[in-house]
Amino acid sequence: MGSGKWIIGVLGWVIFGPIGGLIGFALGSLFDGAGSLHRLDADDSEQDSSQGYGGSYGAGGFNRAYRGYASNAEGQRNSFLISLLVLSTAVIRADGKYLKSELDYVQDFIRRSFGADALPEANRILKELKDKNINIYEVGGQIRQYMNYSQRMQLFHYLVALAESDASVCRQEIDILKAIGSAIGLNSADTDSILAMFVKQTDSAYKVLEISPDATDEEVKKAYKRLAIKHHPDKVASLGADVQKAAEEKFKQVQIAYETIKKQRNMV
Repeated sequence: MGSGKWIIGVLGWVIFGPIGGLIGFALGSLFDGAGSLHRLDADDSEQDSSQGYGGSYGAGGFNRAYRGYASNAEGQRNSFLISLLVLSTAVIRADGKYLKSELDYVQDFIRRSFGADALPEANRILKELKDKNINIYEVGGQIRQYMNYSQRMQLFHYLVALAESDASVCRQEIDILKAIGSAIGLNSADTDSILAMFVKQTDSAYKVLEISPDATDEEVKKAYKRLAIKHHPDKVASLGADVQKAAEEKFKQVQIAYETIKKQRNMV
């Protein structure tokens, strides 16, 4: 994806609301001399040099453009990735450190998902966010408004994988992840299920399937079928092949949990 289209996608997602307040300023200079980036709507948009953009858009133009934009695959993909950048910063900082291994994990995901051309802009946003106060509940409210539940679950799965990328998930990271799960509107069962895919305990397989160890064999089978449908990779196909591939890992963890319980119980 060309960087120009990526920048327009980012602005369409963040320019208004709490996410825009966090990172909009980091993109301002990208418009300097960008003659190919035209105004979205000649009637409703207007340049506003006070914002520091080489060519910015009025609220009417952006809102009208975004209503259509957010409904298509490219818009959903940009929504996912820019949300990922903002919340990744909160997860990386959770333990009071800013580890290179975790930053490398984010950069690798951006490179694979958007291509090398998008990485400089993504790095700039990550750098600007490093010392910013991120209100995850305000950000989560905007994410709930524009992303469906399956996409939010996949975003949360990515964030847990990010926390685990340095080989462990500490108490502070678990706390911030649970807060993010709540902020983006996931129910506690789904939050605990995805956490259990990475933070292994004696009852992790049951937590992944969102059941208790005293569930009957029939309840185990029903739980597996329900979770297999909920986490099926096709539910995030609109986010692109790389995100869908990441969803396959989440789907695989559900299958592993089911097979683990079957083996423990000698289920057929």
